[in-house]
Amino acid sequence: MNIKETFIKDLLIITPNVFTDERGYFLESYHKNNLESLLTTDFVQDNESQSQKNVLRGLHFQNPPHAQAKLVRVITGSVLDVVVDLRKSSATYGEHFKHILSAKNKTQLYVPVGFAHGFLVLEENTIFSYKCSDYYNKASEGAILWNDSTLNIDWNVKQPIISEKDKVAEKFTNFVSPF
Repeated sequence: MNIKETFIKDLLIITPNVFTDERGYFLESYHKNNLESLLTTDFVQDNESQSQKNVLRGLHFQNPPHAQAKLVRVITGSVLDVVVDLRKSSATYGEHFKHILSAKNKTQLYVPVGFAHGFLVLEENTIFSYKCSDYYNKASEGAILWNDSTLNIDWNVKQPIISEKDKVAEKFTNFVSPF
């Protein structure tokens, strides 16, 4: 595995070793022993979503005590993956990071606790998969408005397909971080 640090502390891009031959490919998408020196995360739940092109999901997070770290990847298709640092004591609080995750590049993003996460689907029938460090808890869910002008995220889409919940998410300027 190749692990690359980003400009945001603790946010990592992970590229697995991919073995290909005439039959196809093989990769280890997660290997605890290979990552335990960098990730102290115990993952307890795997989630998967399928979406059409231009669906935008996010920016979501879980509040403490059910906050989640995530290891995200794309199985089929591609997404523009976006995270926002919500950690008050972080030098990059309120800053965002974007990265293309795709079936072709097979990269993954490790998103620690204290980040809002979202993605824009770039291809039809994209399958997005992620590991979580805590179980989903409806009472702990939170969201930041995907197009909040304070965050200045260029999603490179004019009219994304968005859930009703995400349309009325909290503005970052009103957000009081629990992280």
